[in-house]
Amino acid sequence: MKGLSRLDRYIIKQFLGTFFFAILLIISISVVFDINEKIDDFLKPEVPLSDILFQYYLNFIPFYANLFSPLFVFIAVIFFTSKLAENSEIIAMLSSGVSFKRLMRPYLISAAIIASVTFVLNNYIIPPGNAKRLEFENNYIKDKKVKYAESVQMELEKGVFLFIGSYSASTNTGYQVSLERFNKRDLESRLIAERAVYNPDSLYHWTLFNYRIRNFDGLYERDSVGGSLDTIIHLQPSEFLVGKHDVETMTTPQLDKQAKVQSKRGMSNAKVYSIEMHKRYASMFSAFILTIIGATLSSRKMKNGMGFNIAIGLGLSFGYILFTTVTSTFAVNGQMPPWLAAWLPNITYIFIAAYLYKKAPR
Repeated sequence: MKGLSRLDRYIIKQFLGTFFFAILLIISISVVFDINEKIDDFLKPEVPLSDILFQYYLNFIPFYANLFSPLFVFIAVIFFTSKLAENSEIIAMLSSGVSFKRLMRPYLISAAIIASVTFVLNNYIIPPGNAKRLEFENNYIKDKKVKYAESVQMELEKGVFLFIGSYSASTNTGYQVSLERFNKRDLESRLIAERAVYNPDSLYHWTLFNYRIRNFDGLYERDSVGGSLDTIIHLQPSEFLVGKHDVETMTTPQLDKQAKVQSKRGMSNAKVYSIEMHKRYASMFSAFILTIIGATLSSRKMKNGMGFNIAIGLGLSFGYILFTTVTSTFAVNGQMPPWLAAWLPNITYIFIAAYLYKKAPR
């Protein structure tokens, strides 16, 4: 690494080495617990071993390693920095004229490496893997797909509004369907159907049953009724049958596109895509914030040993993950904007990082 001193290389090596060791250790334990939990499902004759290994666990490992990367960053920094402080290496570095600010340089370089890898994985590589992992879970363990929706309302295109009272994916059937077309503020037509059946083999193909169409032209009105009508409605059930795990299968460009489409249509689930997208960007910066907190927290030699630092680090890292979960819930319920829900944990922990950095040894 050109431009890096021996001290930089030493700290980067310690940081990244401890980080990947923590991932290996904790994910290995997680896999053992997961196998123990799902062993009855795995032993079913219809579940191929190749699917367990390559469709499920090959995608399970990177997903959870990336999900808990803030925890691994914190553990890595706390562990090896506490070890340096315990061996009086931090004191020796500062005594030799190296400022604490300069000492943070290799830490931030390591954080940048982790943040870059995490960003690429989180935004482009892991989502397709999640699709395979969730497909395995839906087929062999527990089907988590959303199969029912109520009070679906949206604007299909400018001036065209759709309402579905309820929809069942098991029968591909929606009930109490209403489709209204407006010209500015004037109602041009209204279609009402007792039920509408979606044909999954033909894009946007719906069959309406027991329908009534009313066309308005000034003071005149034309009515038509019928038993069934094949028609095209630019809507797929997958657009409103959205579960919390579905967003995990989309790359960030796909999330952005879907959020804009659903927001334009007035769909309430548009915020689900926005929350996930903002969380992915926010998680990249968490590596820097948690690195600063971990380094400043554990750079002093403690009488209680490194165990005390590790305990505080675990508490703060789990607190960060819990904080992120809580704010996401608020955003889903409409009590907080998606961008604020994603960034509030980082904003809060920035103040903690600034306070600890100010108190760090000089």
